[in-house]
Amino acid sequence: MGKIKVIALSDEQRAELEKGYRNGKSHTFRQRCQMILLKSEKRTSLEIAAVVGCCEMVINNWLTRYLEEDIEGLRTRAGRGRPPILSQQNAEHLRLVKAEIEKHPNSVKTVIAALDEGLDLQMHPETLKRFLKKMVTDFVGQERGSRVGKWQSSEPKKKKS
Repeated sequence: MGKIKVIALSDEQRAELEKGYRNGKSHTFRQRCQMILLKSEKRTSLEIAAVVGCCEMVINNWLTRYLEEDIEGLRTRAGRGRPPILSQQNAEHLRLVKAEIEKHPNSVKTVIAALDEGLDLQMHPETLKRFLKKMVTDFVGQERGSRVGKWQSSEPKKKKS
């Protein structure tokens, strides 16, 4: 059996980790705070892995990152995840999508086929629907000065008698 790596936490560090564990915005951040708190209780990485539901290498990696960067090291860094297929910031994407929607307003499959050829991208119909929904909410928000859609009213409707 290997040596148990023990971490000594100050009262401020413990309070900060407990606050992160109880009130953190993301599940992963709360889980990482829990890992460090359990490690400070002289538990092995295998015991913590059983509690958290991951392997002991993950525990050790987060412990190392915590020791190097403090609690900010437990947060997920920017740029993680898959980049979007269609981007609102890409002018070519916007132009082609608008042109194809004007040509084929009632056929998602036809628009996707044209975009696949024009942009050399393969996408699912739901990807295009999400992109269009985002595009419409941004457009309506700019038009009205808010993010309220046309179907939503700021005033409650009056009942007809």
